[in-house]
Amino acid sequence: MDHGTALRREIAAPGTTPLIGVYDMYSASVAAGHYDGMFVSGFGFAASYYGLPDIGFIAWPDMLAFVQRLRGAFPRHHLLVDIDDGYADPEVACHVVESLERIGASGVILEDQKRPRRCGHADGKQVLPLDEYLAKLEMVLRTRRDMVVVARTDATEEADILERARCLAATDADVILVDGVRSVEWIHRIREVSGGKPLLFNQIAGGKSPRLSLAELTELGVDIAIYSTPCLFAAHEAMETALTELKRSDGRLPSVDPARGIGVAASTRLLERNIARHHRGPGGHAEEPGRATVGR
Repeated sequence: MDHGTALRREIAAPGTTPLIGVYDMYSASVAAGHYDGMFVSGFGFAASYYGLPDIGFIAWPDMLAFVQRLRGAFPRHHLLVDIDDGYADPEVACHVVESLERIGASGVILEDQKRPRRCGHADGKQVLPLDEYLAKLEMVLRTRRDMVVVARTDATEEADILERARCLAATDADVILVDGVRSVEWIHRIREVSGGKPLLFNQIAGGKSPRLSLAELTELGVDIAIYSTPCLFAAHEAMETALTELKRSDGRLPSVDPARGIGVAASTRLLERNIARHHRGPGGHAEEPGRATVGR
């Protein structure tokens, strides 16, 4: 089964599909043991690969190389890729989409921001004229063969949000995303104008959107939830804690519980799964590509 078809089938199934943001191969290795789907987060990739904020620094060849490594290590997982604004130019956007589909990406998110772009939950976002974005989106939709395309708007004015959501829902995009949704009420309002098109909700710690469970999102009619940064922020907090303790203990490493602790043995076992002959899904069970075990 093609990766786009597998993700599309997952979206159509009951419940909200969770996709976990990963920022490097190690975070993906951990996430793969818990969830069937990954979100290749622009925020996380800009932070990990460049050490820069998510404001347009990503070069598309770097993103392609990362997704290629992910697909090689995780052949059975959904991979939804953030391609920002398509790297500014519509022709580049189409080339990137075509290349990602050959690599085996399951889908992409294409936003309507204009440069300088911002994280979807940051202030100061500006959007392209709607007709300009729709033209770019239509080019991408004609280019993809099977890949899922998520049409995203970063509009912030109330009337513009609803108008763009309505127009995006009228295209052949598979899913629509209004980023930075500030309330449950707004999820209802977007649902009302979307004409039954699947919806995606972006949750990011400290962001503008409410913290909602998968059960709550299912009740609201949300089909996909992306969790952009839990791995990145957890790693940040854990590293701060570990290095503070290392300094406090005059450089003496903590003891490691051989059964449950993370040391060289546990780390090596995690990474060895990525070169196993038969890749397995969450929990170590062999599965059909795309078969979810979480959130259903």
